[in-house]
Amino acid sequence: MLRQPLLTVIMPVYNMEKYLGRALDALMNQEDKNFKLLIINDGSKDKTREIAESYRDKFLYFTLINKKNGGLSDARNVGMNHVDTPYFTFHDGDDWVDPGYTSFFVKAFAKYPKVAMVSCGFWIDSQRRNESHPVDPKKESGLLDKRQVYQKMTNIFTSPVKGYTWNKGYRTEVVRKHHMAFVKDLAFMEDQIFNVKYVSLTDGFYFDSVPLYHYWQRSDSMVHDLNPKKIPDNFRANYRVWHQIVKSLMAERAKQKPNKKAAKKAALGDLDMKN
Repeated sequence: MLRQPLLTVIMPVYNMEKYLGRALDALMNQEDKNFKLLIINDGSKDKTREIAESYRDKFLYFTLINKKNGGLSDARNVGMNHVDTPYFTFHDGDDWVDPGYTSFFVKAFAKYPKVAMVSCGFWIDSQRRNESHPVDPKKESGLLDKRQVYQKMTNIFTSPVKGYTWNKGYRTEVVRKHHMAFVKDLAFMEDQIFNVKYVSLTDGFYFDSVPLYHYWQRSDSMVHDLNPKKIPDNFRANYRVWHQIVKSLMAERAKQKPNKKAAKKAALGDLDMKN
């Protein structure tokens, strides 16, 4: 008898007819098939909807929501509003995952029940160079404090964490409690803004560099479109990220001050008793 699913995979899609089959085939081959797949079709104009529908009977739990085009952040927000499992993650329609992807999040949250977020590593698959390599070749894992998490999220080089959503597992209760949502006024980095805010509101982060997600770097991807009009958005996004980080770390430092004072007072008290 199957247990109730603990994880929802939210997949926002827009005109993904070229890649969606690959993504869904990989999800069909998961070691742990007991998860909910929630596809948000953001007003696609190609055959994305039909392709998604053709997989309906191939998953234990499958939901397809068709909506007017509102952008990636809006699609993610719609997805989060429909999650009814304790944990969820995100999956882009042009990427794919290894067989241990869904089980990683469920096992990590079970092993570390006090953490609010878990993260796995990922592969970078380049269409231009026709190659695949793990973003972090080192094998590393562990629990991180806020400062360490922010460092790994903002590291633009070999960090297995970074600010993406598709290698993160989230607790639904955190999003509900704090009414969290992705910002819709920026063209990119909305995922990093969301993650930094999430970390600032919670305690406990676990990561493992094991690569389980394949990040497909398409030559026609919006991320690689060097549009000068996006420069102001880049400045605004980075400002929001670092403003949140600084505010969060200052709050953490303020919380530690009373503890330091109490420890110092206790130490002086011990000295007085000895004298």
